[in-house]
Amino acid sequence: MLRFDRRLILNFDWVMIIAVLIVALIGMANLYSAAHLYKPAGTPVYLKQLYYYLMGTAVILLIISVDYRILISWNYPLYGIMILSLLAALLFGESVASTQRWINLGFFRLQPSEPAKLILVVTLASYYYRKDTGKGFSLKELIVPILLTALPFLLILKQPDLGTGLMLCFIFISMTLFVKLRWSTLSILLGVCISAIPIGWKFFLKPYQRQRIETFLNPENDPLGTGYHIMQSKIAVGSGLKFGKGYLKGTQGQLDFLPERHTDFAFSVWAEEWGFVGSLVFLACYFFMILWGLNIAISSRDKFGVLLAFGIVSLIFWQAFINMAMIMGLLPVVGMPLPLFSYGGSSLLTTLAGLGLLMNIRMRRYMGAS
Repeated sequence: MLRFDRRLILNFDWVMIIAVLIVALIGMANLYSAAHLYKPAGTPVYLKQLYYYLMGTAVILLIISVDYRILISWNYPLYGIMILSLLAALLFGESVASTQRWINLGFFRLQPSEPAKLILVVTLASYYYRKDTGKGFSLKELIVPILLTALPFLLILKQPDLGTGLMLCFIFISMTLFVKLRWSTLSILLGVCISAIPIGWKFFLKPYQRQRIETFLNPENDPLGTGYHIMQSKIAVGSGLKFGKGYLKGTQGQLDFLPERHTDFAFSVWAEEWGFVGSLVFLACYFFMILWGLNIAISSRDKFGVLLAFGIVSLIFWQAFINMAMIMGLLPVVGMPLPLFSYGGSSLLTTLAGLGLLMNIRMRRYMGAS
């Protein structure tokens, strides 16, 4: 399986590497600005993030050395490992701020819900690849992918982690709409989703989750309580104006007004210090990376590669969209990191593994359709 012939080297995806490197450098500079004033007992978060990037580089090298199509047969074993790790987090995981999401491995604290998103992409891509007949999926044929999505969704919701759970739903919806559906199937799914909203609100959302949505609609009602995060983030973003306040000079971030500035609200720090122009430059680099991922999906010569690449791009896009909409007050605060930009080992390694798979697909496009 370990094949590194001349054609792989010639087809190496330098464009993706450069795009990721630019985003990573911007992210590291921003993380230093967000966290350099605070001296934790252990290693500073920006150095930890650098270590995670080095680990992620090793993950990418491992992934691109193996033909990605091996995942067609590995998808269910990986899915089983994912379910077991989510159960282990619930039963034996570390509890932080009333949530139970992490497994302490000694050298690293794993958040199983992060790799679960990528494994779900692999699982759905494998299923749709095997079952697609070109006639469109019926509702009966969607029962299996619905169940495959529902099981990890419920386990993650139990932690509780509504943001990550909803990401699984976004992945399922995106990949299911990407494959061909019968019109009757689409109509039924839309009806079920719309009718499930009031049921979910009343019976599945916890009180603090409902409060987050109510705060999103009226953050001014409690500016020093539940609305504090959104209000401070909007102040930071708006105060950057055209060109920002300058690197390391953002008052909301440097004076500790902005909460979670190295994780969920990292982009607020960037917008305050670099302004509208700096934000536009970053977004251009970031979404070029996403568009290049779509180009990889389009140029893939086998159906599994197309589905896998599209699923990975959907995963990164929806996380980025939700995070940026959240910090600008356009969506409720759900604890969604910005891939490659926010601090977090599990999130970063999962994103780099996904990007490694995209590079893998690009490098092996010469192998022909299957």
